[in-house]
Amino acid sequence: MNGWSDDTEQRRLSEPPLPPELSPRRAAATGGVPSQVRRPQPGGGSQGGYGPPSTGGGPGGGARRPRWSTRKKIGYTALGLVVVLLVVSVSTYFWADSKVRREVDLSKVEDRPATGKGTNYLIVGSDSREGLTKQDEKNLHTGAAEGQRTDSMMILHTGSNGTTMLSLPRDSYVTIPAFTGQQSHKRYAASTHKLNRAYADGGPELLTRTIEYNTGIHIDHYAEIGFAGFVNLVNALGGVNMCLDKAVHDKASGADFKAGCQKLNGQQSLAFVRQRHQEADQDLGRMRNQQKFLSTLAHQAASPSTVLNPFKLYPVIGSGLDTLIVDKKMSLWDLTSMFWAMKGVTGGGGHSITVPIANSNYMTPNDGDAVKWDMTKAKTLFGELQNDDKVTVGGSAG
Repeated sequence: MNGWSDDTEQRRLSEPPLPPELSPRRAAATGGVPSQVRRPQPGGGSQGGYGPPSTGGGPGGGARRPRWSTRKKIGYTALGLVVVLLVVSVSTYFWADSKVRREVDLSKVEDRPATGKGTNYLIVGSDSREGLTKQDEKNLHTGAAEGQRTDSMMILHTGSNGTTMLSLPRDSYVTIPAFTGQQSHKRYAASTHKLNRAYADGGPELLTRTIEYNTGIHIDHYAEIGFAGFVNLVNALGGVNMCLDKAVHDKASGADFKAGCQKLNGQQSLAFVRQRHQEADQDLGRMRNQQKFLSTLAHQAASPSTVLNPFKLYPVIGSGLDTLIVDKKMSLWDLTSMFWAMKGVTGGGGHSITVPIANSNYMTPNDGDAVKWDMTKAKTLFGELQNDDKVTVGGSAG
């Protein structure tokens, strides 16, 4: 063989073999001659990996739409849920904030003590009949007395040493400091009367000042609810489960309950927290019932069955905010903090006490029977709350 033949044969042997369908011999056998030998293309097409990349296709040779992976579907679904939750949360916030009745101006309170450590909420239950019809007053045994008075008063303290709910008897015999009448605009000298007289004479601002004057505790926030609001809130919650150690019968408030655990509706709950004639220590016994009830109510309102059920949660929030009167600087965050602190008292995160009492049947010269504080112990207690120290004194609340 000549050199040319040898070189050609050597190159042919060194090249990779062609696919069978492209070989000259196969083409000759089928009557066709391949016009071009095509090498495999990157990301080759559907014909054995040779030729241009296939675009796939549906009808008419159109491009095939890419399929979403499971991971992408989960991601977009999660993102959608987050957006929906964010929108609902923001909408709920502004809806709830618009319903808060910020009507009490604590900046008008005179001669205030220095701001203490921790936070002090003054929680007041008034005998306001706002929103009640004459028939409601009859059904709820509220009567139709003119004006407004305080039915219960509590200082809820939160701080580094836990939560303390301190009840102040409405018949406490205290000094009402000098003030200017809301209606008469006259200046009245300081006098000694029952504590609920302060609210009747000067509303929330004078009540706050009187409590600060006699305790030295700076009140940071004020919250008040009347009869109608209380009843509506309990009914929206679906009732409150209470366990009673003994049967309760009080014609004045309408309370009529057997001993044991039972669910109280709004009307029954109001009768329970107002009854006192069956209690051996009258107003002090009623305060214990009020503390127990409010803590239980807060605990049930924060339960998953309420919080996770929008058909129950929104009516509860709406009922509470519609008739709750607070100070002008009370934010929704402050309200939530107060609520959770009340719940914590039931859950073991705090304790309930009453102001130390020296005489629960003190005969006054002008106001009849009243409650006289044990000022030695009381001053120690008030100082502990003002300074957010561990509470070491105080009457038991039950």
